Amino acid sequence: MNIEHLAIWVSDLEKTKAFYEKYFDARAGALYRNQNKKFSSYFLNFENGCRLELMHRPDINKQDKNYQNQNLGLVHFAISVGSKEKVDSLTMQLRNDGFEIVSEPRTTGDGYYETVILDPENNIVEITV
Repeated sequence: MNIEHLAIWVSDLEKTKAFYEKYFDARAGALYRNQNKKFSSYFLNFENGCRLELMHRPDINKQDKNYQNQNLGLVHFAISVGSKEKVDSLTMQLRNDGFEIVSEPRTTGDGYYETVILDPENNIVEITV
């Protein structure tokens, strides 16, 4: 078994799609729209077959930017980029492009080399080897 995809609500579908395409080489499928429900979404496909669904509906509220305010449910997801060098260079690129770096590149207590960022919608993303 494997997780087929994760889904996140976003306020700006196109901006968030462009973020994952630019920084993580995601490939977006066709835009899906359901006019009756005012719902739209993209499935983003990653090289290893993992998928992320970006969903938008105008009545869904924005997430609190304070990433330390924890609620039950999904906390973060991690994207493996293959090497420490790629973690470091992507962190620098994201910082230079104005994205918030929550945690600098480091080796965690459980052995991951990672950095933690916020995407354009304030979702917590771990970038790992």
